[in-house]
Amino acid sequence: MSETLDPRTFGTLIRDHVPHDSFKEMARHWFETLRDKICASYEAIEDEAVERNSPVLRDKVEAGRFQRTAWNRNEDTNSSLHGSGVMSVMRGRVFEKVGVNVSTVWGEFSPEFRKNMPGADVDPRFFATGISLVAHPCNPHVSAAHFNTRMIITSNGWFGGGGDITPMFPDSEEAKADAAAFHETFRDACGRHDPAYYERFKTWCDEYFFLHHRNEPRGLGGIFYDHFDSGDADRDFAFTKDVGLAFYEAYPRAVRSRMMQPWTEAEREAQLIRRGRYVEFNLIHDRGTVFGLKTGGNTEAILMSMPPEVKWP
Repeated sequence: MSETLDPRTFGTLIRDHVPHDSFKEMARHWFETLRDKICASYEAIEDEAVERNSPVLRDKVEAGRFQRTAWNRNEDTNSSLHGSGVMSVMRGRVFEKVGVNVSTVWGEFSPEFRKNMPGADVDPRFFATGISLVAHPCNPHVSAAHFNTRMIITSNGWFGGGGDITPMFPDSEEAKADAAAFHETFRDACGRHDPAYYERFKTWCDEYFFLHHRNEPRGLGGIFYDHFDSGDADRDFAFTKDVGLAFYEAYPRAVRSRMMQPWTEAEREAQLIRRGRYVEFNLIHDRGTVFGLKTGGNTEAILMSMPPEVKWP
């Protein structure tokens, strides 16, 4: 029988044979630091939009600011799931809705979920910490984006994550140009660690973010990796940090390139329909959604990825 985790401590999982265990506090701190950098960057974009008098969606004329909501699962001493996090959401002039969440959770996987997680069949205890982001801009010419990175420990340890871009008009030349620049930043980040990473993780992203029921990709891709353990946890953590910094650099550039472009009502209508693909993927295929709901995460934070307004034809 596995020991009961003490909810008053920061994840009591200690395994000498899993080097990731020593990264728990460092990883949590990094994800929170990256959250702060990203939020400051997006608030700066909002201020620029006001200064430059960007096109607006209805009455969204003021610069947005992130509102942070903390949640905590540690009060319930009878639960086998513990942890806490902060949900940061902004609704503004450029970003109709953007959420940046950080969380750290630990406990025991439920019996039915253990078979889905590597190493949980040996011991159901786990620890997970990470950051996740989804951005839905007001302007249909500005691409939506998704990003997350995480570290998970069971009887094994690994990192995972990635970032991808979803233009509303993926066949347009402007969307292809934005996607090319986005990919190039990730190519550079991957290349600093292993020349093979970019093609490997780009292909994984293309295969993962695919709506099989529609036989189409969700967007124009990026990179994705999971259960990533090269045997050198220091190196893998450094790579995961660089993935975060690549997204921090690449997406604001894509936003700024299109946020001053006017749009029509027909383009807004097309945007709302295209957003439906996000809803379909996250509710049907997304691993992170399932993991969060199965491990005692905050439901509102997990479903933060949903767009604020969406239509189906």
